Amino acid sequence: MDLTHLDEKRRPKMVDVGSKEETERIAVASGTIRMSKEAYDAVIQQNVKKGAVLHTAVVAAIMGAKKTPELIPMCHPLLLTSIECHIEELPKLPGFKLEVTCKLKGRTGVEMEALTGVSIGLLTIYDMVKAIDKGMSIENIRLEKKSGGKSGDFVRK
Repeated sequence: MDLTHLDEKRRPKMVDVGSKEETERIAVASGTIRMSKEAYDAVIQQNVKKGAVLHTAVVAAIMGAKKTPELIPMCHPLLLTSIECHIEELPKLPGFKLEVTCKLKGRTGVEMEALTGVSIGLLTIYDMVKAIDKGMSIENIRLEKKSGGKSGDFVRK
């Protein structure tokens, strides 16, 4: 199997996307953070010493998506046209689900940006709440769906 990030001598390289068609590309990723009821209640009641946890996590997710090529070596710098974040409260877990949608019109996909946004957003929640619960776990970071590009659409079943 030929790996796109290796040259003919099997050295790392960034894929040349210059000849690819520009298309609208969208990727949606999600992940969850599980925590104690005490930590969950503190976040919901906005009673965490470090501030507004969920608002900060959204800003961090947006920043993480934008900084992806600085963090993931083979990612292209992209002109994202939109980053949307949604946090769902999961009282039965207890915890939160973060979903990040990234969009652009370009020659390469935005899956890594969406996945990085989710990761950074959830890590921000962990950082802000760790004084209450060091046992939190970040789980199920995954691509939910993507559209655009030569490989076509993907929807997790």
